Amino acid sequence: MGAARIKKGDSVVVLSGKDKGRTGTVQQVMPKDGKVLVEGVNVATRHRKPSQANPQGGIDRTPAPMHISKVALADPKDGSATRVRFEVKDGKKVRVAVKSGEVIND
Repeated sequence: MGAARIKKGDSVVVLSGKDKGRTGTVQQVMPKDGKVLVEGVNVATRHRKPSQANPQGGIDRTPAPMHISKVALADPKDGSATRVRFEVKDGKKVRVAVKSGEVIND
């Protein structure tokens, strides 16, 4: 496994599925499963019965993990989806947006 192209806190664009085109920030990356958790995207709803812990019951909405291939990094310049390249600048390995050539803040 190489260096992480998508990290926690990155702004990403969803490429496919019901949330296609939506953007959000990465809350968690699961490299072993190849999944990411994006805030406000791929939200699963769960209807809960009233219980002792939650006497009201109701509907729980939580973001579900999605496959990392379904998201692409948002370009720092215009927010569109871009691929990521690695370059060495000032002796440091940095992530660079392929579309605009901008360095992605790490």
